[in-house]
Amino acid sequence: MDLKRLFKPKTMAVIGLSMTNERHPANVIYNKNNLRLKVKAFPVNERGGTYHGEKVYTKVSEIPEAVDLAVIATRAQAVLEILNECIHSGTGSAVIISGGFAEAGHIELQERIAAMAREANFPFIGPNCLGIYAPPHVDTFFIPSERIVRPEKGRVALISQSGGVLVDHMVKSAREGFGLSMAISIGNKALIREIELLGYFSNDPETDVIAFYIEGFEKNEGRQFAIEAGKCQKPVIVLKSGKTPMGGRAVSSHSAALAGDYEVFSSVLSQFGVVEAKDEFELIPFCEALCCYQKPIDGRIGIITGSGGHGALAVDTCLSHGLTVPTLGGQDQQNIRERVSPRIQTIASFTNPIDLTGSAVDDDFVEAVNFISQHEAIDCIMILLLPYLPGITTDLGARLSQIYQQSGKPMIGYVPHVEKYLMFVEGFQLNGIPVAHSIEEAVHMAEALRRHQPC
Repeated sequence: MDLKRLFKPKTMAVIGLSMTNERHPANVIYNKNNLRLKVKAFPVNERGGTYHGEKVYTKVSEIPEAVDLAVIATRAQAVLEILNECIHSGTGSAVIISGGFAEAGHIELQERIAAMAREANFPFIGPNCLGIYAPPHVDTFFIPSERIVRPEKGRVALISQSGGVLVDHMVKSAREGFGLSMAISIGNKALIREIELLGYFSNDPETDVIAFYIEGFEKNEGRQFAIEAGKCQKPVIVLKSGKTPMGGRAVSSHSAALAGDYEVFSSVLSQFGVVEAKDEFELIPFCEALCCYQKPIDGRIGIITGSGGHGALAVDTCLSHGLTVPTLGGQDQQNIRERVSPRIQTIASFTNPIDLTGSAVDDDFVEAVNFISQHEAIDCIMILLLPYLPGITTDLGARLSQIYQQSGKPMIGYVPHVEKYLMFVEGFQLNGIPVAHSIEEAVHMAEALRRHQPC
């Protein structure tokens, strides 16, 4: 199926518009797209009329232009007839927002709409979903404009069975300062499923990383997904729910998915080199790190800090995640000591973690990172940058980033994410270096690079 008209439509019909309820999902979707996005939107209600001075069409076939995307937000029982009309009127694709299908026990109705669309080679997302967030083209989420948090345009495609989980992670990505190429809520995934979306984004030039929140698969589908993900030339990240019997029951009641045997699925993901995020706290830092680096590491971490306490916490956290922190030999320590400022040569520690102390200046960090970036025992550098150290400047992140450009050794920054310190964060991020807001998150980023082991 050709998904271009689905994800980058020029025209859209919003079916199910209410003439009395401004908060109806169809009204929210129509108003957002009509006023703010590139897509040309047409309102549809079976009774017709006018809405905010615009003609309301009684059905899609009345619209005088070719419709790329139909967004259907009506009662479930009306969807089959509406979908049939969309197909026969030449509409290119659909998002079915409506609930009340397999998740509510109406399995046959869902199977009928899927069979009709499959026979006509007509792509649709849903039902029981939010659909597609793809500014500046289209946004089918029925979240009012004043309540949605909009991530920047970026290089991660985020696909989720749950609309709520998807929106939560959009909020987190916006907070962390990295962007999305597209966000898709697939709900019951009656037709277009993870494998089809994996194929599309594997070839999408605007996407570098593909991330999935998955509740369950049909029989044997999970293994096939892992095989296809393993073939993908881009990093694929999976967060799976339904790991426990009770979680599996919750999955089934939410989207009628079969959670399956989690241990088997997790093992298959690892077998085919697919990155699994074990929980929601790993997903976003994994996306950010793998957007910057696709080269896998063994997990030998060099830590450079201006605070001994931060260094000790980082060591503990690295070891608890199965990463290693190799101790530097006496000659290596002496080499670094000779490079840094005389004022810290007798008070700093150079064993790994390298604690430059609160008296360090920019050049001390630069010298330490330069040395570690050439050291064969280290394959990833973690820089714990504390902006309140009096001797460092807002240029430091950018200066350290230049070392990565020369050495190619992955580098991860830690900077407290508050507005006062954004200049330090931007120095890294604008130069392609991921920045964590906690030590735990920095370790998660390193862990993502270790788990990313393409076949």
